[in-house]
Amino acid sequence: MRLFSLQILILLFALVSCKGKDDQQKESNKMVQLTDTIDQAIFNSIRKIAQENSFSNLESADRILEVGKLFLLTPYVGGTLEADGDEKLVVNLRELDCTTYLENVVVLSSISKQDHFSENDFLNKLKELRYRKGEIKDYTSRLHYFSDWIYENEQKGIVKNVTSEIGGVKYMKEINFMSKHVDSYPALKADSSLIVSIQDTENAINGRDLFYIPEDNVQNVENKIYNGDLIAITTKIKGLDISHVGIAIHVNERLHLMHASSLAKEVVISDIPLADILKESKLQSGIMVARVQ
Repeated sequence: MRLFSLQILILLFALVSCKGKDDQQKESNKMVQLTDTIDQAIFNSIRKIAQENSFSNLESADRILEVGKLFLLTPYVGGTLEADGDEKLVVNLRELDCTTYLENVVVLSSISKQDHFSENDFLNKLKELRYRKGEIKDYTSRLHYFSDWIYENEQKGIVKNVTSEIGGVKYMKEINFMSKHVDSYPALKADSSLIVSIQDTENAINGRDLFYIPEDNVQNVENKIYNGDLIAITTKIKGLDISHVGIAIHVNERLHLMHASSLAKEVVISDIPLADILKESKLQSGIMVARVQ
């Protein structure tokens, strides 16, 4: 099914001529919902592929991998959710960062278990996944910290945090990066009243028992991590829990990462195993693992 990603690329390249007209209406990082013609076309193409190839008959993990592969070579663009004005559901299927890639894949794989699904199915599920209790209230209702994303979506029954049961140890770290780096977040800088809510979230995270698999032990638990599992890479950066996310995929009996890569500038399957990636990095410390239910 790897051919499907080429169909998406052909669609993207065919539509690139529309980009000039589109840019007159908005900047590339201020995306609207599916009223955007390119996002609409990509969604329709994915839906057609899912229906024609009976994604509804696949197991959950297989759907995640096949949907994930549809986005291979899609450009990496950071900060696509940081739109001006009031917080709103941002949809951008043509440019992805690591989190929006993972979210879109989880949602599209979930709704494609149905033979027929709609834009509203996609938008409603994306909102449920991205926001605390599935409700858009303000900037702070978005799940910014990914360990918090895992926790909240476990409460909703969408994922299960399996880190501790596959060999994880206590993740002893104080999380406060956002409240300590307000200038890095335009929404917080523009409205300082939001900082208190962010601090409340950080306090809640710090009150939980978090687990991670240290980088030196990742290779030892590869066989306990399944295709389609969600991988959250922990970081040595002070105050921050997770620095990168992606999807587990085994290649030649080793665990690799399918992800939107800031280095490759596109969605890729890593050339080397995840354990080796972690060992080569000075800032990454290990992983958390969540399994879609």
